[in-house]
Amino acid sequence: MVKIGNLEVGEFPLLLAPMEDVSDPPFRAVCKVNGADLMYTEFISAEGLIRDAAKSLQKLDIYDYERPIGIQIFGDKIESMREAAAIAEEANPELVDINYGCPVKKVACKGAGAGILLDLPKMQTMTAEIVKRVNKPVTVKTRLGWDHSTIKIIEVAKRLQDVGIQALTIHGRTRQQMYKGEADWSYIAEVKNHPDIHIPIFGNGDIDSPEKALEYKNRYGVDGIMIGRAAIGYPWIFNEIKHFLKTGEHLPGPSLAERVAVAKEHLRFSIEWKEEKQGIFEMRRHYTNYFRGIPNFKPYRTRLVESDNYEEVLATLNEVAEVFANAYSVVEN
Repeated sequence: MVKIGNLEVGEFPLLLAPMEDVSDPPFRAVCKVNGADLMYTEFISAEGLIRDAAKSLQKLDIYDYERPIGIQIFGDKIESMREAAAIAEEANPELVDINYGCPVKKVACKGAGAGILLDLPKMQTMTAEIVKRVNKPVTVKTRLGWDHSTIKIIEVAKRLQDVGIQALTIHGRTRQQMYKGEADWSYIAEVKNHPDIHIPIFGNGDIDSPEKALEYKNRYGVDGIMIGRAAIGYPWIFNEIKHFLKTGEHLPGPSLAERVAVAKEHLRFSIEWKEEKQGIFEMRRHYTNYFRGIPNFKPYRTRLVESDNYEEVLATLNEVAEVFANAYSVVEN
């Protein structure tokens, strides 16, 4: 059983990655139902939290049905991160997570996210201050390094473990790579198999199928896997991986009716969270992914993203289920 502090998260937990503008409560809800063991919020600005910025505060929203969950924060100022961690803890997550991996220029080039990989002493000090400030377990998500010449991931893991983090997730790319090229899990394995490392090590990057999950589990020996982009529009991936790891067999992929049903459920959660107008608006980014591969879908997508009326959106989704049922079964087979 993998434990983060005293929190048990399963024999080989599957984690949902904290993705900006994706990993909100409605998306987390459908991932939880479909097998995610541990999830994280979108990353939240430390400065936004301590200044009571509405957008940052709303990202603290968590619900009992999605537990266990971690709140992830980012920032470049140690004092701000200390105070943001305390605010995050008040929202009562199971974990407080620190983002040391975001590669986006506006974050990393200001010394936050992956930018702190250029200043390991500051990373260690900041982490130590956060661990001392909160009572919840503190975890970290990071990358291999700023670029290939600065990969010091074993040193990073040791420093972070020494100051008290309870688990580490490593994305197998450098900041310079962004999301390009193939994630290199050999470095993740070096951390996991290092004799001085005793906290759980989770791997992240490129896991998009049950076969790859099994291969990487066996080859690299990680304690669990974090899944990001592959879950967008396809929350079924968590249960598909679990079933394959257990039986060596594939679950049948979701039918069109199941895709429509989950899209409806996602929409319902979205409206409950942000009310009708905003909930419908934020759901628009997901339809392409839910219905990828369906021929001649574009007119329906247009209707879905242009409508601002809940009943109209539901009617369109019902029409999709009816019109494309036969065509979709041909595509899938």
